[in-house]
Amino acid sequence: MVSEGWTIDELASRVAAALGDGYPGAPNGRVRDVPDARAIRWYATIGLVDRPAAMRGRTALYGARHLLQLVAVKRRQASGRSIAEIQAELAGASLDALRTIAAVPDALLAETEATETQATETQDTQEPARSARFWTERPAPPPPATAAAAGLLTGVPLDGGAMLLLPAAPDPDDLNAIAAAARPLLDLLSARGLLRSA
Repeated sequence: MVSEGWTIDELASRVAAALGDGYPGAPNGRVRDVPDARAIRWYATIGLVDRPAAMRGRTALYGARHLLQLVAVKRRQASGRSIAEIQAELAGASLDALRTIAAVPDALLAETEATETQATETQDTQEPARSARFWTERPAPPPPATAAAAGLLTGVPLDGGAMLLLPAAPDPDDLNAIAAAARPLLDLLSARGLLRSA
């Protein structure tokens, strides 16, 4: 039976095993040699590590790609690179690139390779995968809709910096009628100091 993946603590243990005894750690001593659960979550938040491959109830599950990403990050930190430099290099990196940088023994990867493929296929059928650098992509245009249907409002500027919001754009006749009807309210707001003085 194929494993569903590792919990975050199991992933951290595998990262420690993958780095091995010869791992020198980060040269400045300011970063952990092996990431804990909190660091792994932070890496996922900043896009350095992919989001969990699957969920079992409220438990996040991780696979081989996550292991490669974390080991690659630690190896780059050991060579003195900053998180920003590592992010620029590794965000969206291919599996081959991650394998080369991480140099993880095949035995540690073998049992979850099939799981990662299966999780990716399941995710592809459920929702489109987000790019690891989604923040650099232009947002998709909104679907065509009328302003009223989309809940958009049209602003009508009034004297003193006041703005009237309407669900539809008024025509020129409406604007004259609105200005006349708003006059008593604008006078009251002005007397109370709630409008800009002209």
